[in-house]
This record gives sequence, C-alpha cells and structure tokens, in this order.
Amino acid sequence: MKQYDCCLTIVFPHGLEEIMIDHLLDHPELASGFTTYEVEGHGGATVYRSTNEQVRGRARRVKMEVVTGREDAQTLIVHFKESLRSREIAYWISPIAEFGRFA
Repeated sequence: MKQYDCCLTIVFPHGLEEIMIDHLLDHPELASGFTTYEVEGHGGATVYRSTNEQVRGRARRVKMEVVTGREDAQTLIVHFKESLRSREIAYWISPIAEFGRFA
C-alpha cells in the first residue's frame, strides 16, 4: 500500500487550471486524487491580470492540494517545472501525520 505522508499544495493563476488538472489526470500513479478551489492571491510578487484585480488588490488563483508520498510530490514538482515555468506558480510540501478514509 502506498504511503501518503505529505500534502503538495500548488497555487497558480486561474487560466492554468485546466492544464494543471489535465496533468494530474494524466499521472494517476503520482496523484490518485486531488482537490482544487478558488482563492485570492495577495503580496508583492502577485501579478494582477485585470484592472479589477489591480483595483481590488488581489488576484484570482486556484489552490490545488494533492495528498501523496514525498517522492511522488517531488516528481510532480519536476514535471510542472519542466512544462510550466512561471514565477506565478507557487508550491509547498507539508507533512501529513495521518491519512485515511472513514470506510
């Protein structure tokens, strides 16, 4: 059984959502499931893609979370860096103490 010991979180511009999702769906051996939801980005490195975002001071982003193994998370990061080089994509890996299902 595969060990799920980390959560790979990736935050990226809304326009990349389908590309990111398709990439994970093409690699079920690395990500058997994942969650995405809309968030808003703030900060000095944030790129605003519309006048509305500039006025509001926040940018539309998508946050993707993948609970997986550390080695698979690193492989996904390499894949994404090779195919989607962008300073607008941020990621981090957090440890998972336990992962399971209720049934």
